[in-house]
Amino acid sequence: MASTISIDKFIELSDIYPVVDVRSPSEYARGHIPGAFNIPLFSDEERAAVGTKYVREGRQQAVRLGLELVAPKLNWFVDSLSSMVNQKNILVYCWRGGMRSASMSWLFGLAGFKPFTLEGGYKSFRRYAQAAFDKKYKFIVLGGMTGCGKTELLKKLKENGEQVVDLEGLANHKGSAFGWINQPQQPTTEHFENLLFNELRKLNPALPIWIEDESKSIGSIFIPLSIYNQIISSPTIIVETDLKSRIDRLISDYTACDKQDLINSVVRIQKRLGLEKAKRCIEHIESGNLREAIAITLEYYDKTYSYGIEQKKIPPKFLTFDGTSNDMIVKLTSVGKSITHPAFPD
Repeated sequence: MASTISIDKFIELSDIYPVVDVRSPSEYARGHIPGAFNIPLFSDEERAAVGTKYVREGRQQAVRLGLELVAPKLNWFVDSLSSMVNQKNILVYCWRGGMRSASMSWLFGLAGFKPFTLEGGYKSFRRYAQAAFDKKYKFIVLGGMTGCGKTELLKKLKENGEQVVDLEGLANHKGSAFGWINQPQQPTTEHFENLLFNELRKLNPALPIWIEDESKSIGSIFIPLSIYNQIISSPTIIVETDLKSRIDRLISDYTACDKQDLINSVVRIQKRLGLEKAKRCIEHIESGNLREAIAITLEYYDKTYSYGIEQKKIPPKFLTFDGTSNDMIVKLTSVGKSITHPAFPD
């Protein structure tokens, strides 16, 4: 028989044992515990059929239908698990910690595995993650105009042992109207929150955490409000880089992409860019003159970002990025150590 464990224990063991999500594929796609793999008890269609049977004919008939649907797949469930894991201890969860996880854990136990089921299921994980966003974090916000190299610097900071949360990396999006290009499909906002929680839980909130300056949304996903409010209330270091270097970096980022993707992105912001400027920008893209096209879009993004800087609750510090990234890391960490965080006064 499977042991039922609390969410705290489940999270702790998830770093050691494989995690199995037995919900339907669409539930899993909408959001799941990071690292979990999906062995669905029911397909989406089967789950809908069982639910309809429950509403119309009651629990007993729904259970009978469920058994009928599941019986031919018992070997497949065990074979799927055996092909994915190389140890006996496993963690299993469904939506509420009910019949689906109990049934699959029973089967996996019969097959020789040692399953632990999550009390309260995925719902308890979501509550746990949401509560984590309300904690106070010692964020140091890294800002700067589009193309200044913030992502590169965050990566270098992490390589140098600093605590870093890469929001754009988690969101599969670089933030601007062009940020979706050459990126994997974005997660849902729900799953982005799960991924963000999974990053934050590994960090010490009492020590500095570097995070990029972002608006409330990154592409189609939204940053949890409590985290966003902490970002705009935290000390900010603005990286300043000359325009030529910024354009060079953006050319490097977007040279390999489809021209039509660039044009479609310009069309998305043409009202804010101005119809005449948007037209010229598209003409430059079509002729292969990316330098001029990028320069036009940066006029818009620079104005937008400058306005955002003015709204900062704490006046930002400015650093010029005119050397190698390694030189810049020394400057950033030095300034970071000198910052007194309002949520953690020295």
